[in-house]
Amino acid sequence: MDAQMVLGVAPTSDISRARSFYLDTLGLSEFEGPSVPESLLVQSGNSAFLVYQTQAKSGDATVLSFLVKDLDKVMKDLRDKGVKFEDYDLPGLKTENGVAEDPQMRAAWFKDPDGNVIAIGEAAFDLGL
Repeated sequence: MDAQMVLGVAPTSDISRARSFYLDTLGLSEFEGPSVPESLLVQSGNSAFLVYQTQAKSGDATVLSFLVKDLDKVMKDLRDKGVKFEDYDLPGLKTENGVAEDPQMRAAWFKDPDGNVIAIGEAAFDLGL
């Protein structure tokens, strides 16, 4: 398969609440163009993801991941808006103050209002951001 784009998908039980979280709290933009009822196409840089309303339960896996230039600044801004970062102590993954670090990347995870896990990360190498 040769995909032209990978589109992350985040289920929500309340599209209005999700719209407020992704557009207002996270400061992302709604994709300009055709829309689908009970869904939201969110744009972030050159990427996009779909948030759609469903009654299905969310899982514990990361559904979206954003690469950022300054993880500490982004975390501070999100904490100021009430976002709580997850702490993990798992084999191969331990966070300190919400951040996991290795020589290649620093990353943090939080949940949206529906419990979908979202990651933000800062690479130790140039990603062209």
